[in-house]
Amino acid sequence: MSITSRFTLRRHGLAAAGTAALLALALAACGSSKDSSHSSMPGMDHSSTPSASASSHAMDSMPGMEHGSMATGDGLAASQAGYQLTSNVGEVPVGKPGDYKFRITGPDGKPVTGFAEDQTKRMHFYAIRSDLTGFQHVHPTMADDGTWTANLSALEPGSWRMFASFVPGSGAGKGKDFVLSRTVAVPGAPKKTPLPAAASSTEVDGYTVTVKGELMAGMAHPMTVSISKDGKPVTDLQPYLATYAHLTAFHEGDQAFAHLHPETKVSGDHGGPDLSFHAMLPKPGNWRMFLQFQTGGKLHTAALTLRVS
Repeated sequence: MSITSRFTLRRHGLAAAGTAALLALALAACGSSKDSSHSSMPGMDHSSTPSASASSHAMDSMPGMEHGSMATGDGLAASQAGYQLTSNVGEVPVGKPGDYKFRITGPDGKPVTGFAEDQTKRMHFYAIRSDLTGFQHVHPTMADDGTWTANLSALEPGSWRMFASFVPGSGAGKGKDFVLSRTVAVPGAPKKTPLPAAASSTEVDGYTVTVKGELMAGMAHPMTVSISKDGKPVTDLQPYLATYAHLTAFHEGDQAFAHLHPETKVSGDHGGPDLSFHAMLPKPGNWRMFLQFQTGGKLHTAALTLRVS
């Protein structure tokens, strides 16, 4: 398959075998202390792709890549480099909206209250069920004591992993990207949804999302995401979080986290149809991709499975 553009993945590093050089993954941290807007797919199975409303961001700039340091984890740890995701929440009620409260503590053991903005937010929070359904992406609010509150839509029974993505604004981790996570249980008998087979395209809200590119674990590869509607190229993508698309991927089996965003320059409400990425996913296997893009003030979330050799 020909590859026409490139994928940018932040927040993942990989030590390659032999004489290969260290490959780093730059992951974007997304967060806000005073913005409770969110995009979610409550109770989503692999075939459903509902939308959430979101306001338009008129930003004529490249995606924020100012943080030079790169996270080296896969988001599966609750602590890294002295920073820790702490929470007293071990179980979330089933079938109704709920709050997940948490703190980020620093190397000194104290709650962190200063966070740098990245992609217009100071904190991104993600919830994903163990079978990679029910994806939610929210922007929590922070109290003065450093307690964050993530407002979650109703969750289905099962084991869920909660990810916090952030960049400290000061201290030992200043300017570094972190992704930390913890698991919570939602009571009830979980109904596992099989992961759909890898595919090059999917549909959401009348839009067709097509991915072009062949990925190999630990190797950087260009990739293109193209968006069309009714067979015609879409050229009215609006900026969302300072880019034309927000892409999050999770690895089948362990829920390893990857955050990618396009290199395509932002120029008003005229994005599309092609978005260029530069992808380097650290593990082979299936990755469930959630692509979020905005048109007409509405946020769309497309989901498809990518196969990494």
